[in-house]
Amino acid sequence: MIKVSDVIVIGAGAAGMMAAIAAGKRGRRVTVLDHAKAPGEKIRISGGGRCNFTNLDAGPKNYYSSNPHFCKSALARYTPHDFLKLVEAHGIAWHEKTLGQLFCDGSAKEIVAMLLGEMAAAGVTLQTGVEIAGVEKAGERYRVATSEGVLEAPALVIATGGKSIPKMGATGLAYRIAENFGLRLTETRPALVPFTLEPGLLSELSELAGLSCEVEVRCGKTMFREAMLFTHRGLSGPAILQISAVWREGDAIRIRMEPDVDVLGALKAAKSANGRQSLSTALAAILPARLAKYIADKHGAPGHLADLSDKVLTRVADAVSDWTIKPAGTEGYRTAEVTLGGIDTRDLDSKTMEAKPAQGLYFIGECVDVTGWLGGYNFQWAWASGHAAGGAV
Repeated sequence: MIKVSDVIVIGAGAAGMMAAIAAGKRGRRVTVLDHAKAPGEKIRISGGGRCNFTNLDAGPKNYYSSNPHFCKSALARYTPHDFLKLVEAHGIAWHEKTLGQLFCDGSAKEIVAMLLGEMAAAGVTLQTGVEIAGVEKAGERYRVATSEGVLEAPALVIATGGKSIPKMGATGLAYRIAENFGLRLTETRPALVPFTLEPGLLSELSELAGLSCEVEVRCGKTMFREAMLFTHRGLSGPAILQISAVWREGDAIRIRMEPDVDVLGALKAAKSANGRQSLSTALAAILPARLAKYIADKHGAPGHLADLSDKVLTRVADAVSDWTIKPAGTEGYRTAEVTLGGIDTRDLDSKTMEAKPAQGLYFIGECVDVTGWLGGYNFQWAWASGHAAGGAV
């Protein structure tokens, strides 16, 4: 027996649930399918379990795409303040952390519960633990064959995400469906992901694992200023995750540690004030002690500060303020927060997310070639693109 709805949404993540809510509120009969046992799993684990659910500063400038103008319409029609109103209407306490990032005071599960409540109120049917066997066009309807039977609807919304975090079930299903219906894809890459380092450098830095410091990191003309973390695999932290979206194999990155400090000036002042102290002691006033010792041992010279020439101090200061390295690679989709690239925006309507080659078929969220910065921007794209599609189906 074939079950018929007005709208089928494949994917019960942020974008899919938002699309279902918007469509349900318009009186559409909506069925949401997801292979996971529970909806909103990426929401649940996001932001350290507190969900960085949007960013007050979200705008087109914060997104990567082959067409940087594509995201403008959806983002303008459903803003961070629109989502914040929904959060507040459900009595969810929140706070702004830094740089416009909004988090739940409590648990990310509150956001999932809010979306489930909104879907229920809109009459949306949710089916979890459902495997998708195939998608095809059958006359005026889309037919979705699943492990629980066959469903049909004149509108089909694909919100299955990208390839990031495969342990949570990411499969690239959206890309296969898109290609089957004649849509083009742009190159996909893991993004917002830690860097790995070549074995020699990794061994050299192993004693620094767990340390973090404020940095400015550059790759080409792009710069981000946030924290960097040394890990057992390489480099991570917000600054590194941000720059990973523009980095390509073979590129060098330039790192300025503690960018507010004039390191050379500080070392000269320390030499003048107490020349008997060691270089590592003077650096420890600027950097974490283990990092200070590493730099002093690698780039300095033995003896007291008073024994060191300005040339040596300049070399040490440059090691702090202009550390240039070539990452070996990234940790890949295993730890990437998002997938860069995806369904080519040339084949989508920017106002509705409808596929131009296939009327009634919509793609939203991470599977589309729109990728936000770290810090709530990708959730805002999920809400905005989902709302756009839900308002059109």
